[in-house]
Amino acid sequence: MRARSLIAAVLGLWALAAESSEPFSFGVLGDVPYNRFERMHLPAVLADMDAEALRVVIHDGDIKNGGERCDDALYVDRLGLFNTSRHPFVAVPGDNDWTDCHRASNGAYDPQERLDRLRSVFFADPRHSLGSSPLRVDSQADDPAFAMYREHQRWQIGTVLFLTLNVPGGGNNHGRNKNSPTQEFVARSAAVRTWMQQGFGLARKHGLEGVVIVMQANPDIEDFGAGRGPPGYRELMTQLLAETRSYPGQVLLVHGDTHSHRIDKPLRDPLTRRAIDNFTRLETFGSPFMGWVKVDVAPGRTPLFRFAARPYAPRSGD
Repeated sequence: MRARSLIAAVLGLWALAAESSEPFSFGVLGDVPYNRFERMHLPAVLADMDAEALRVVIHDGDIKNGGERCDDALYVDRLGLFNTSRHPFVAVPGDNDWTDCHRASNGAYDPQERLDRLRSVFFADPRHSLGSSPLRVDSQADDPAFAMYREHQRWQIGTVLFLTLNVPGGGNNHGRNKNSPTQEFVARSAAVRTWMQQGFGLARKHGLEGVVIVMQANPDIEDFGAGRGPPGYRELMTQLLAETRSYPGQVLLVHGDTHSHRIDKPLRDPLTRRAIDNFTRLETFGSPFMGWVKVDVAPGRTPLFRFAARPYAPRSGD
C-alpha cells in the first residue's frame, strides 16, 4: 500500500509539473453589448471564442451602456448569454452595471442595492465561474471579514494566477469630495487591498511566473506615474506598483472602461519616472468596436504573454 501511495504521489507531481509547463490560452472582452446591434451580434463573438481552445473567457465589465436601465431583466439576459459559452466564463462588474444606476435613465436605483443584485445573479455560486463548463475558483467570500465580496475571485492555470477585482470606472465610486470618500469605497478598497496582497503572496510563495489582474476601470496609469491622478485609484495604483516591483514574474493588468484597445507598458514609478518592465496593460475592445483578444501563455519562455486581437465584423447579410 505504501509503495502504491508513493507511486500515485509521484505520478500526481509529474502530472502537475506537466500541466504547469503546458502553454495555454484565454480570451478577454468587455464594454459590450451597448445597444441592440451589439446584443444581436455578441453570440457570434462568443461563438468565435468557442471555436478556440481557451481555458477561460473573461468579460472585464460594462454589460450595458451608461444610459440603459439597470433592471433585473437585463441582468438575467446577460447571465443567460454568458452561460452559453462552452468555456468557463468569468465576469467583472463595471460602472455601468452598478455605480451609475442612480441615473434617472438607468431607473434611479440605489447603486449598493444593484451591486447586491449583481452578486446574487452572477455570483450565486461564488466558487464556480459561469459558462457551460464552470471553472472552480476561490472567492474572497470565504473570508468572514469580506463575506459580501463574492465577485472577487481567484484561480490558477499552470504557472499563472488570475485575480478579479471590483474596481469600476468613473472614479471607483469614490465620491465627489476627494477628502471624504464614500463608505462603500472605503470598505471595498480594504477588500481589494487584501485580495491583491494575498494573491501576490501566493504567486511568490509558489514561484509562479505570472499574475493576471482583471478589473473594469482604466485607473489612469499614466497620470499616476506622473505624480497625479484621481483619488479613487491612487491607493490601488500605489499598491499595484509596490507588489509588481517586489514580484519577480510578469504582471498583466486587463481592463476596459475607455474603449481603446491597446497593449503597452505604461506603469512608471512616480518618484523616479522609471518604467516598470515586468508590467503590461491590456485594454480590451469597447463599443462601438466589437471583438476580443486572445492571450497565449508560454510558461518558461519570454515573453510569457502574447496577444492576438480578434476584431469582429459581421458577415455580409448578417
